[in-house]
Amino acid sequence: MMRASLPLRHLASVSGRQALPRSAAAAARAVRPVAAQPVLGRASPFRSGIAAGARGLATTDGSQSVDFDPNAATSMDKMEPPAPGADFNVVIVGAGNINFGSDEGPWNHSFRLEHKLGPRLKVVALIDPSAQRAEAALNVKRNSFVLSAYKDTVVYPTFADYVANMKPHQKPHAIWVGSPPQYRGREQPGMDLEKKLIEAFPDVAIFIEKPVSTGPVADAQKVADVLEKSGNLISVGYMLRYLKVVQKMKQILEENNLKVMATNARYIMAYEHTAKLDWWDKSQTCGPIVEQATHFCDLSRYFGGEVDLSTVAAHSLEYFEPAGHLSKIPVDESKVKPENRIPRITCATWKYESGAVGSLTHAVSLQGFNYSTEIDVLADGYSLRLVDPYNAPALYFRRPGDDHEEVVRYQNDDPFFSEVSNLIDCIEKGPGASPILSSYDDAVKTYALTWAIREASEKSAKKPAK
Repeated sequence: MMRASLPLRHLASVSGRQALPRSAAAAARAVRPVAAQPVLGRASPFRSGIAAGARGLATTDGSQSVDFDPNAATSMDKMEPPAPGADFNVVIVGAGNINFGSDEGPWNHSFRLEHKLGPRLKVVALIDPSAQRAEAALNVKRNSFVLSAYKDTVVYPTFADYVANMKPHQKPHAIWVGSPPQYRGREQPGMDLEKKLIEAFPDVAIFIEKPVSTGPVADAQKVADVLEKSGNLISVGYMLRYLKVVQKMKQILEENNLKVMATNARYIMAYEHTAKLDWWDKSQTCGPIVEQATHFCDLSRYFGGEVDLSTVAAHSLEYFEPAGHLSKIPVDESKVKPENRIPRITCATWKYESGAVGSLTHAVSLQGFNYSTEIDVLADGYSLRLVDPYNAPALYFRRPGDDHEEVVRYQNDDPFFSEVSNLIDCIEKGPGASPILSSYDDAVKTYALTWAIREASEKSAKKPAK
C-alpha cells in the first residue's frame, strides 16, 4: 500500500487537543480566542433539499455547492447511537492501512463505518491480492466487539472474483476503495477498477481514496467522464475539506462576499522516520507533490478556485545539490536510481482563473515526528491562516478595523468520520442529504495541479554533473 500522506500519529487524542503556538514568536503574538459554539444534539430536519446546518457555498467553478455548518455535530462521540435497521452491506477494496488503520495516523475507514452504522454494518467482501494481509485485518476485527460486521466476510483476490461468486444477499450498498492508486484511474486492463465497479453495480455508491491515480492526467479525466455519465454517487477522500475550521473559513469568505486574492500553502514534512524506500522513489509513488502535498493543492483550489495550469512555475532543490543533503534519511537512497530520487524542496506559483495568485512550498527537511503545515488565504481586509490541520487545527484570522488575530478551534472534530457519515447519509436519505465535498471530477483537477507542479519543477531543475 502506498504510504499515507498524513503526519497524525494519535487517533483518540486528537479531538480533545488545543492547538499550541508554533514558536515563541507565535506565543507572543496578540490573539483573541473565539470559542466554538456548542452543539446540542443533532441538526434539525432537512429543509428545501439542504441539510440543516448546511451552507450554500461557491464551488471552484462558481456554482452553488452545499457545505456544512462548522458548528454542526460531526465528532463520533457527539452523534446519537446508530438506529437499528436493515443490514448495510459494504465491500472494502484494499486491506491496508487506509482502510484498517496503522500506528502512523488516524486513517481507518472501517473504524468510521463501524461507528456510523453500528450493528447494521456487514462487510460482505474484502478484496486484496494478499490473502494473508486480508485475514490478518479480519482477525483483529473478529476478536473485538465488531465481530458481527466481519464474521461472514469473504476474502477475494480480485473484484472480478467477488462478482463471479457473489450471492444475491451480498450485493453492496457501498464500495470503499483504499487500494493503491497505481491500480486505478486508467482505462487499461488491470488499472481500470472504477470501470469494473460501475459496470457490475451501476446503482451503488463508491468512496475512492486520493490521489485518484498515478497515471496520466488525461486518463484520469476519461475515468471522471465515465463516472459522471454513470450516475453512481462518488466521493473522493480529500478529508481536510470536512474540517470545521476549513468550513469556518468558507463561511467567512461567503458571508462577507470576499474574493480571494492569494493562497500560500506550506507543507514541511519530518522525514527521519519515513522508512519505506518506495516513498523516496518517484517512479513508485510519483513524488511528494503528487502523493503528499495533494491535500494542500486541493485546499488551495478549494479556496482559490480553478487554476490556470499554463501559469504554473516551480523550482526544486535536488538531492545532489549542496543544500540538498539530508543527514538522517532512514533508507539507503543509493538503491533508488538517481533520476527517480525525490526533490528536497519544491516551490511553486500559479495564477487562478480569477486572477488571484497561488503558491506552495513543500519541504523534506524536518527531523523528529511532527510536521509543520499551514495555508494562508488573503482577501481585501482579511487574512485567514489555517495552522496544523492534521493534528490540532486552528484558524487565525484578521478582519477590517482590527489589527489583532482572532483564533477559532473546535475540540471535537473528525473529518474522516464526516466524509464517511455524509456519504452514508446520501445513500440512505438521497443525494443532497449531506454534502459530498469532493467529487471525482474535482479530484482530477487537484491531481492535474500536482502533476503540473511536478513537471514544472523537473523542467527547471538542475541536472547532476556527469
